[in-house]
Amino acid sequence: MQYEIKGNQLPVVVCTLEQGESMITERGAMSWMTSNMKMETQAGGIGKAVGRLFSGEAMFQNKYTAEGGQGSIAFASSFPGEIRALQISPGNNIVCQKSAFLAAETGVELSVYFRKKFGAGLFGGEGFIMQKLSGTGTAFVEIDGSLVDYFLEPGETMLLDTGYLAMMEETVQMDIEMVHGMKNIFLGGEGLFNTKVTGPGRVWIQTMPLSSVANLIGTFFPGR
Repeated sequence: MQYEIKGNQLPVVVCTLEQGESMITERGAMSWMTSNMKMETQAGGIGKAVGRLFSGEAMFQNKYTAEGGQGSIAFASSFPGEIRALQISPGNNIVCQKSAFLAAETGVELSVYFRKKFGAGLFGGEGFIMQKLSGTGTAFVEIDGSLVDYFLEPGETMLLDTGYLAMMEETVQMDIEMVHGMKNIFLGGEGLFNTKVTGPGRVWIQTMPLSSVANLIGTFFPGR
């Protein structure tokens, strides 16, 4: 499989598949394709299907296979931002925000990732459930806004405003930390909690979370 990511604020990834090669994607993610791409809807087992539903995706996935020669298929972003290609391999699992998954080679498995700490899931801004990408192959994810990444050494920490964590390596630990000082809490405008990530591992931070955009738009409506 070869691919090219095109576009700026509303990108699309165009994948070229050789005969017999396949890709999986969530329902409605395909934007266009050549006529020799065969679609097959599959669940991959009831447990996996339910897990995908909890992680913010549809229960069923679509599998596209090139038949009778080389074919191409395109997957477009649903929100202004970026599409990133991730190389998934054993021991190199990636945990993403809900609904980040766009498409992947068939060797990649999408599953649910449960937050271990109750407080981090309740107040961390990313929810109790995230997505986990494992297996082997190339996966494509869509990010809100632009993406900035950092590598955290063992024990090194970083604080993020809620909703800004896009992805992290599975080795990274996530928790919450309360904002200190009553004046900071009530007058600072940053909320009660920040998301705390601790290395080792890489974290990816998005610059324009969809939740922040929704809140900003809401201020222009009467009654806000």
